[in-house]
Amino acid sequence: MYRVLLYLIAGWSGFFVMGVELLGGRLLAPYFGSSIYVWGALITVFMLALSIGYLCGGWVSLHSPSLRRLALMLVAAALTTLPIVLYGDPLLERLSAAIADPRFGSLAGAALLFFVPTVISGMISPYAVRLLVADLRGAGEKAGRLYFVSTFGSAAGTLATSFYLVLYLGVNQILWLMLAVSVIVGASAWVRPVRALEGPGEADHAGETVNAGEAAKAGGAGA
Repeated sequence: MYRVLLYLIAGWSGFFVMGVELLGGRLLAPYFGSSIYVWGALITVFMLALSIGYLCGGWVSLHSPSLRRLALMLVAAALTTLPIVLYGDPLLERLSAAIADPRFGSLAGAALLFFVPTVISGMISPYAVRLLVADLRGAGEKAGRLYFVSTFGSAAGTLATSFYLVLYLGVNQILWLMLAVSVIVGASAWVRPVRALEGPGEADHAGETVNAGEAAKAGGAGA
């Protein structure tokens, strides 16, 4: 169940990021259009935010990582999308009036609305890798599997949002739905008992200790 929750959080986080990014295009379009400039600004903000999130997530994972903290990250990423729902349209309307160039207007709007939740979402995958990998042996395989789940979730979020959700729900309704799912998934991980982590290399060290003890016993028996 512990690993299932880790994969679930990583997969849903990928779904969430891509869903919000696509909805961002819908939010920006009435004010700045839907040209390649607008999408270029949006993608730039998301890529930059994710790169910073990966860096921060790796650093935070060094300090007492736990499943509950990972759950809090997921919920925090969702809650920081509230300004998009509550103040997105008024903010973008003011920006479009203040900045005539749609390139820089869309860049400013995307940064103000989406940068923070995307940074927090980016922290989730490297943090989850740290929780999944207790022993350095097999670390690459486990990390690859988790990033597969996360990227698969991103693909699912892209298709589900663009092919289905936007046909039946408004932008704000979809955001509320995704926020609710994030809170539910985060709460499920929070109530799950925390598993103690074995630090990197501890398993190898323990194995060396056992082997040394066995060698000492064999030497005593030979004497």
